[in-house]
Amino acid sequence: MERIACILIGYVFGLFQTGYLYGRMQHVDIRKMGSGNAGSTNALRTLGIKAGICTFLGDSFKCIFAVLAVRLIFGGTYEEILPLLSIYAGMGAVLGHNFPFYLKFKGGKGIAAMAGLLAALTNLWITLIALVVFVTIVAVTKYVSVGSIAVVLIFFAGVVFRGQTGSYGMDVPYLYEMYVVAGFLAVLAIWKHRSNIQRLMNGTENKISFGKKK
Repeated sequence: MERIACILIGYVFGLFQTGYLYGRMQHVDIRKMGSGNAGSTNALRTLGIKAGICTFLGDSFKCIFAVLAVRLIFGGTYEEILPLLSIYAGMGAVLGHNFPFYLKFKGGKGIAAMAGLLAALTNLWITLIALVVFVTIVAVTKYVSVGSIAVVLIFFAGVVFRGQTGSYGMDVPYLYEMYVVAGFLAVLAIWKHRSNIQRLMNGTENKISFGKKK
């Protein structure tokens, strides 16, 4: 029951659609612009650098706040499985971001939210590695989708690495459950990028441009 509660808590946080709300402040619906996605990449492409940064930070921190809320609520009674409950909160936030009910389940792809979860569940070094890898890939290839998929893989690897080195302090069954949730999130993120992957294979994927500033 506590797992379901954590997912629901995370889902509520995930409903804060930063890109959509930012667009509404500019009197536009970001879901009707560019790729039709409510995430930070489409915000960057259609509304400019400021919008992209604000959307990324907002979507990242809502996942971090969801994890903090769960730790605050359940820390006293479920301390021995708190990392597991935290990843359930993060999963809920990603689901809320990707499938917000009040926007007809049309949200983002969950990469910024997963970046927030990466920061909340791993450590500074793994987070910095993910950031450097993402920036390097995007700078070299100009493909945000490739950088995003790389971050997803680092997220999964980081969770498993931290688990296997005893950083979470949980028994093996709980660790494996945590890995399953992390794997689900990684697969979901890659599935959300299926059209990008197809365009990459066809050589028609859009490259990012930093020329537009607002």
